[in-house]
Amino acid sequence: MSKTILFVILQQYADWEAAYITSAISMLGQGNYEIKTVSLSKDYVQSIGGFKVLPDYDVASVPDDYEALILIGGMTWRSENAQLIKALAEDCFQRGRLLGGICDASAFLGTAGILNHVVHTSNDLNDLKQWAGTNYTGEANYTAKQAICDKNVITANGTAPLEFAKEILLALHVADEKTIADWYNFHKLGAYTAPMPQM
Repeated sequence: MSKTILFVILQQYADWEAAYITSAISMLGQGNYEIKTVSLSKDYVQSIGGFKVLPDYDVASVPDDYEALILIGGMTWRSENAQLIKALAEDCFQRGRLLGGICDASAFLGTAGILNHVVHTSNDLNDLKQWAGTNYTGEANYTAKQAICDKNVITANGTAPLEFAKEILLALHVADEKTIADWYNFHKLGAYTAPMPQM
């Protein structure tokens, strides 16, 4: 039976941050995973790049049985409506399921208090502290890295879609570590500099 991976996409979401992850899961996952999208409503969501997606679920209809919840960055996480995602993220965290956030979506997890007890990163510590306010007390756990996985919570800054994808692939055990490393190196370094398998 395939495992469901939920991707939260809001208006003006960063399509490139989702594309690496979803394509790798589909190509490497051997049919063991099902990609589904969640948004605030079931109306079309348009990405920064202009792609329109019709979400599978709105916040009220998210299935109870899923493997991971991935929050994709974009331009709308600071809107008041985005707060409707908080309960979903908190529930995922409380259940110990894989929870990920990249770019502004990582800082959004800080506003929910989710980053207070896990090692994490984001776009900028000062911005995170200012936006999350008193909900964020995890400064000692902040690390200036591209992407981090700790206690089933994966965070990344906005310049790290490949690193974010790699951490998710590893955490989900989509493929063996070497296959994931080869995938990452190929996309990060390019065909002419990535170490290629020996024939």
